[in-house]
Amino acid sequence: QVHLVESGGGLVQAGGSLRLSCAASERIINIHVMGWYRQAPGKQRELVAHITSGDSTNYADSVKGRFTISRDNAKNMVYLQMNSLKPEDTAMYYCNADPGLKYGLDSPGDYWGQGTQVTVSS
Repeated sequence: QVHLVESGGGLVQAGGSLRLSCAASERIINIHVMGWYRQAPGKQRELVAHITSGDSTNYADSVKGRFTISRDNAKNMVYLQMNSLKPEDTAMYYCNADPGLKYGLDSPGDYWGQGTQVTVSS
């Protein structure tokens, strides 16, 4: 069982930046994939970015060049640095863990945080 707690969301103007943090209850060095997903009202949850234990990363096309995912194995933390934010980035952001790559890289794992709201005003 992996417990995840997100923080760092808030209200920001378009063009601004936020850094989301995800604290894990387990040693993330043992978790194959950590990811960030988001869900806007009326839309499906979508992958934002993920990072593997080998530090390979993948990003949604809509955030490439603006967002950066990183992990600090010593602190059991995963971060999402979000720059040049746009109103369309407004959503609830969720941290996700897939310790054993149970579902492959294209699907989320079983463990979710409670989410942190990001609102970007125009």
